[in-house]
This record gives sequence, structure tokens and C-alpha cells, in this order.
Amino acid sequence: MIVVIDYQMGNVRSVAKAFESVGARVRVSAACANLSRARALVLPGVGAFAAGMRHLRALRLPRLLSGAVREGKPFLGICLGAQLLFTTSEEHGVHAGLDFMPGSVERFKPGLKIPHMGWNTAEYTAAGGRSPLLVGIPDMAYFYFVHSYFLRPRQRSVVLANTAYSRRFASIVGSGNLYGIQFHPEKSAEPGLKIIENFCRLAGEIL
Repeated sequence: MIVVIDYQMGNVRSVAKAFESVGARVRVSAACANLSRARALVLPGVGAFAAGMRHLRALRLPRLLSGAVREGKPFLGICLGAQLLFTTSEEHGVHAGLDFMPGSVERFKPGLKIPHMGWNTAEYTAAGGRSPLLVGIPDMAYFYFVHSYFLRPRQRSVVLANTAYSRRFASIVGSGNLYGIQFHPEKSAEPGLKIIENFCRLAGEIL
């Protein structure tokens, strides 16, 4: 079973339906017992970074999620969920994240239309071309983005794909069992569903 973590930050039901559409067994929950029994965890999210961390702490989830990552349980952060994987964010002040991936979340430079919204491409790095998360998805495939802040990993080795919006930013990151994607796969047609399918295969949830 894959658990989509419900921490009161947005589109958990639509994400769960996307996982169900590829054949996965899915539960939407924030209960520690359900998260502990899950085969894999998905942290989606829409909204502000500080609010997301506040809700996770109120549910006493950061330590449990950290333990799941250390144990090697497949873990996918989506949009805000991907940003929360990082050390800090500068959204409305400096805020501490989960710190599963060293790096920061930074605002696009002034003068750009914000949020970065709509379809844009993801260009693979060498690591992305070898990643099991991206099997069967062509380089430069289009995905659907809605965000005002971008991922800046401290280590280039975790960047699986970059996207250009005035500057290049990391749109897909991965390290071991841990993955983050800045776009919304559930809104990204066939390439987005393929990422979800690949993650489910990594988790052993579908064949």
C-alpha cells in the first residue's frame, strides 16, 4: 500500500486518484500507524512552505518521515512536498524544512511572471537519463507547473532534470529512495502518470 500523506495542504485526493489509476493500492492518511505500515510514502502539497512544516510538526510527522527515509522506504515529494524535503526556504522569511536533501528553496528573480504556471519541459541530466523514476519518459517531456519558488540542491548529483524559466532550476531530484518533483504529475497527462507508475514499480506496488 502507498500512503499519500494528508497534512491539510492541498490536492491529496487528486494525487491519490492518479496513483489508483495506474493500479496502486492507496490510502490517504496522516495516522502514524498507517504511515509506518506503508510500502511507500507520497508527500504532495499546495501552499506556503512555513504552513506546510507547521502542519507536519502538529501531526508529529517529521521524525517518522525521517525514519522512513533512513530505512530506505520509497518516498516522493510533489510540488510543495518536494520543497519541504530541503534544508531551508526563503518564502516569507527563512524557514527550516525536513532537511532530507541539503539545499534551499528560493524565489524566482523579480520581473518574471509569478507563479511560473503552465506547461514546460524537463531536460534530463546524465543521472536523470539513468533514473528508474524516468524510465519510458522522453527527454524534454512537458509537465504542468504552478510555483513561485524553485529548488536549489547543494549537490548537483541529485539533480535528475532541469527546467528553464529565465534561469535553469532543478525540477526533478533524486537520491537513493528519495525523490522530489516540482511539477504536478497528476495534471501532466501521460508523462506525469508514467512517473507515478514508475514510482509504484520502485515501491513494488505494481509489476
